Amino acid sequence: MLRVGLTGGIGAGKSTVSDMLADLGAVIVDGDQIARELVEPGEAALAEIVARFGPGVLLPNGELDRGGLAEIVFPDPEALAGLDAIMHPRIAERANELLAEAERAGVDVVIYDMPLIVENGTVDEFDLVMVVHAPIEVRLARLAMRGVPVADARERMSRQASDAERAEVATILIDNGGDEQQLIDQVDRAWLLLQAALGD
Repeated sequence: MLRVGLTGGIGAGKSTVSDMLADLGAVIVDGDQIARELVEPGEAALAEIVARFGPGVLLPNGELDRGGLAEIVFPDPEALAGLDAIMHPRIAERANELLAEAERAGVDVVIYDMPLIVENGTVDEFDLVMVVHAPIEVRLARLAMRGVPVADARERMSRQASDAERAEVATILIDNGGDEQQLIDQVDRAWLLLQAALGD
């Protein structure tokens, strides 16, 4: 089984590429989806977050107020480190379970869609690393369309690896600064490369 790490800066279009790869036949392990599942009501991670940051991080229905939590942790490195300490080990454990399940099922290509491959130093856990890149201006525009203020977007970008750091570890670099057809063509070529790597 080929284990491929998929990463990219916020707003680069990593999720779009992930969806395209799924359509081509890859099995996707989505780090963000795992994180969302881990903080559902009744989960231990949510209880730890409430214990660490207070009941104010909950919505009236008992769900996590993601926006409220982000306002607490992103400006405060110590608070962010506290959240990471709660979440990262659990995300890694669940991801490893899903990867093992895929291997037992005889899957050829599994994509671990993970924003922080470079930041967490987990590049070596993958056979190949695919990086989705787009110019800062394009990413800021996309995030603005999602309702993320420019200042907040730049703050989050500043806490992520740089484009150069991601490019340095990329086995395959996808440029998502153009139109949809250009992206489709690049993902198709990347899929052919993955199929070729399977045959090595």
